[in-house]
Amino acid sequence: MNLKISVPILVASTVLLLADDAAAQRNKLDKTVDTAKAALVDTLINPIPMNRAMFTDKVRAQVKKADARDGEVDQKIELEDTTVSRMVTQAMLVRIPQILVRIENMPIDHQVKLQYHRALENMARRLNSKSLNPDNAAYIKKSVDNFEELIWARQENRVAAYVQANDNIYTLDNSELLNDYPESKALVFTSVGRAKPEMMIKRLPDFASETYADPVIAAAAKVLPGTILTYATSTSKLSTAVRRNKDPLVQSIVKIADQSKTPLKALPFLEEINSGRKTVAEIDAITSEPNAYYKALVALKVQGQSVADRAIDIELDLRGLQFVRVVNELHNSPAPVRFKSLMDFNAEELYFMMIGSKDEIYTSSFVWMCNRMMEKMAPGTGDELLEKVRKSHFRTFIRMCAGYNTLDKFLASMNEERKTGLMKEFVANLEQGDADDLEDAVDVADAFGSIAEPKLIEFLKAEVRNNYEKKVNAKGIIVYGLLSTIFNSAENSESLNNDVKDLIPPITYVPYASLKNDKDEVIEHVFFYGDKDGMGAYANYIRNFSNAKWKVVQNEHWATITSTGANKVVIYANRPLPEEEGLDEIAQKKLAAYLTENSISPTVIIHRGHSYFLPTTLEYLSPSIKIVMLGSCGGYHNLAKVLNVAQDAHIISSKQVGALNVNMPIINAIDNQLLAGKDVNWIETWSGLTKYFAARGAGERDLFSDYIPPNKNLGAIFIKAYRKQAMLLQE
Repeated sequence: MNLKISVPILVASTVLLLADDAAAQRNKLDKTVDTAKAALVDTLINPIPMNRAMFTDKVRAQVKKADARDGEVDQKIELEDTTVSRMVTQAMLVRIPQILVRIENMPIDHQVKLQYHRALENMARRLNSKSLNPDNAAYIKKSVDNFEELIWARQENRVAAYVQANDNIYTLDNSELLNDYPESKALVFTSVGRAKPEMMIKRLPDFASETYADPVIAAAAKVLPGTILTYATSTSKLSTAVRRNKDPLVQSIVKIADQSKTPLKALPFLEEINSGRKTVAEIDAITSEPNAYYKALVALKVQGQSVADRAIDIELDLRGLQFVRVVNELHNSPAPVRFKSLMDFNAEELYFMMIGSKDEIYTSSFVWMCNRMMEKMAPGTGDELLEKVRKSHFRTFIRMCAGYNTLDKFLASMNEERKTGLMKEFVANLEQGDADDLEDAVDVADAFGSIAEPKLIEFLKAEVRNNYEKKVNAKGIIVYGLLSTIFNSAENSESLNNDVKDLIPPITYVPYASLKNDKDEVIEHVFFYGDKDGMGAYANYIRNFSNAKWKVVQNEHWATITSTGANKVVIYANRPLPEEEGLDEIAQKKLAAYLTENSISPTVIIHRGHSYFLPTTLEYLSPSIKIVMLGSCGGYHNLAKVLNVAQDAHIISSKQVGALNVNMPIINAIDNQLLAGKDVNWIETWSGLTKYFAARGAGERDLFSDYIPPNKNLGAIFIKAYRKQAMLLQE
């Protein structure tokens, strides 16, 4: 029996799971609240004296700034996401002014009130710097709650107890209120530093001179040795803080910084150096030869847990990608020429190459490498290979196999029992990890969208249902509930649209009205890069507008393309000036500055360049963006980056590098709808494009088949719906 979980049921299930915990927390809070706190009123008992008014005015200025974030000062922050809107309005426009009044009503000294008001202003300024997405809305709410709780902990002489019970990011960020309590401040920095060293080490410049920096550095060395290496090689106080640290692992990192010819390459071998098994000189000899270096990295990875795991992963991805880029560039060459450089690598090494190049690998490159990997692993089976690589990113590998139509062959190397066990594991334990750790779940969602074998589809649906019914935790209920909904409607976009309509905007179309600005213009921003391919793509792009529908004006750094008809579309595209001189980046910055200075907000962004240029394009995202055409792989991290900023964006992506002969027909199809003043309808768009490419050559048809329309981008749909569902539970 298929399971389709409605949004109300999903919410109710999660609320029931959390009810007991919430009640316990309320009871705990009731015991700590002083009766004087309950007696406070939210209006001023006495007028604010002149010598404090300038400080309270600064707080009110930040509140007004928050109020204006939606373009209007009207006592509400109105956003498309009504849940986020309610949360930030309550926190910023109601709670902060309320806290200001309560501070004024407290029977405390003038100087203490000034201290509280300064801290309140600083917190409000910090919160105003956050983009208004679901994750930040929850952070804003909890930060404001924590601020007032800290004040009352001070007033009731229970700071130490409060900090011990709340040694978290919110207390850390409000730690200005702990300046008079050095032991408690040290406790929260040390505790959060050990729990979240990745986050805390980035803040080291703020407290490098303090003694509690030492345990933070030592904790970070175990998970971010690369950051410690960077600090060790700097000339700032950060170097001093690292080099004074007595932790043996930190000192081994310092040794690499001082003795290695290529410290970043040597870092993955940190454990070898720290244990004394190898010297820095011996490691340098290995890293000097590319093939030997890559093989040594894979050997480290398959050995298992290492303090330098992240450094190993980074170098594995980087070095493996370099090999794959060579075969990508030779895509027109015969196979013996194209893949010659890969012939000496074993199955495990090819596996990590494919994983590391997931955002750039061509379909033909992956298929050849996957087939070669299976040849090299014989007579072993696929599950045995995955055991050898310690199941590293195995969900990503399965997702890639599904996307490139090699999954059936990979699974066929195993007997039925082992295949069943692997696919059970593929969809199991997705509730683990932090609430925002969604990479594995997105891999599962994306893989399902590419699986065609009916028996496997039904098996995965059943496994998702079984995991949902376990109700392990709130995250698990949301993840498996949404996956079940998506799986049961994946073939019918209209049905899926109806199933998630209570959580996210329509997935099958983008309303034309939402794309227009107050001048009734649709603004597009197109990014080009100054390599040879980028220059060719730009020339082709500009030629596309040499007709009566458009007017093209070019200056030194960009082109402005304006429609001539009744419905205005204005396209800004930077010129792909030579990248080796950094001129393409200059052109992009000058165009971005022009748009900002003239209050021009694009609602469509198009990336025209290789995958390795994509991070630069993503830096220019804004909340106003409704359509994003990546033109290259839309893997989890890219999807998350887009949706962190433009939470309702519709994302077009490709499983491989974007193709000129495919990009332009898609862009034209979108522009034609905009010129007609119509909603951008993805079902109609892809239907028309499918007919268009059916009449083209097999090569273009294959390239087009790698493009994923927004209504079929199950990973993006999952992320959007998950975040909204999680936000509803924060209220």
